[in-house]
Amino acid sequence: MIFQRAVRREFTQAAAGIFIALFAILLTTQLIRLLNDAARGQVDPEAVVALLGFAALNYLPVLLSLSLFISVLLTLSRSYRDSEMVVWFSSGLSLTAWVRPVLVFALPLVLAIALLSLFLSPWAISQSAEFRQKLSSRSDAGQVSPGSFQESSSAERVVFVEAVADDASYVRNVFVSSVQHERLGVTMAATGHQETAENGDRFMVLQNGRRYEVEPGSPEFRILEFARYAIRLETKEERGIERTPKNMTTLELVQVDQPEYRAELLWRLGIPLSAVVLALLAIPLSFVNPRAGRSANMLLAIFIYMVYSNLLSISQAWVAQERISFALGVVGVHVLMATLLPLLFYRRIAVLSFARMWR
Repeated sequence: MIFQRAVRREFTQAAAGIFIALFAILLTTQLIRLLNDAARGQVDPEAVVALLGFAALNYLPVLLSLSLFISVLLTLSRSYRDSEMVVWFSSGLSLTAWVRPVLVFALPLVLAIALLSLFLSPWAISQSAEFRQKLSSRSDAGQVSPGSFQESSSAERVVFVEAVADDASYVRNVFVSSVQHERLGVTMAATGHQETAENGDRFMVLQNGRRYEVEPGSPEFRILEFARYAIRLETKEERGIERTPKNMTTLELVQVDQPEYRAELLWRLGIPLSAVVLALLAIPLSFVNPRAGRSANMLLAIFIYMVYSNLLSISQAWVAQERISFALGVVGVHVLMATLLPLLFYRRIAVLSFARMWR
């Protein structure tokens, strides 16, 4: 019992340190990408923190799975280097006796990975898409900065304002260039603001202005003077986010029998399953000869993790392309990697038995 608690404590400490390091790297890379998008005007600066949180939730399952694998690997490798494994084997215990404490430690993490992969990560992707949609669907008058031209998301309208009111409720001296019904229109108004109609459509309302319309290639043009002119920015139906397999809930994916939806479901199920297999693979892969190099097992472990991850991606792509069935895609890669377990355990136990014979 004392040994079990000590092992779990060491696993936990190693996993916490590895996760913090990986999470810091993730946040840094995502923050740089979002700040770059914000600098180019693709993301509102006010949305960076929220989008960063959604991205972190999305990548948490992979980070936890990798942290579990590396923590078991490093902990057992330290036991070899400090000759603690010699005491372990001298007590009559086999390498397979590590399976139980590793599974006991991994079970809560695997449950957390499954919860994140099946429920929270899709929710984070959906919220991120909805958040971006809300930002992109703001009124052109609310998006522009005084003294700069702002193109709409549909690329059919360019807005310029000279000044914004202190309470941001309206703008002054508005210039709008737009294309409607194959006619180029230039609208100038003293003030402008946003309104939402009763049916949910959003409009940019300009007041006290003039509009010039011309058909390209024709010398004819029209001049309209108005006291109030409304430009529809978005219909109520356009506000919904595009439904993709990635931002759909797991329950919705299960109900859709289409290849791309099955492929996404395969990926969500594959992450927690791979976490269990990787935790067990770390036991035989952790062997370190204290009198030899210490990096060989790490290189092999990294190689196996990369192969495993790529096989999951390949199986997902093949299911989406209907080259293999969903059932084969779900179990095939994990069964293939699980077959390495008895081989690696047998090879490691055989080497250890041979070493004890020659002592």
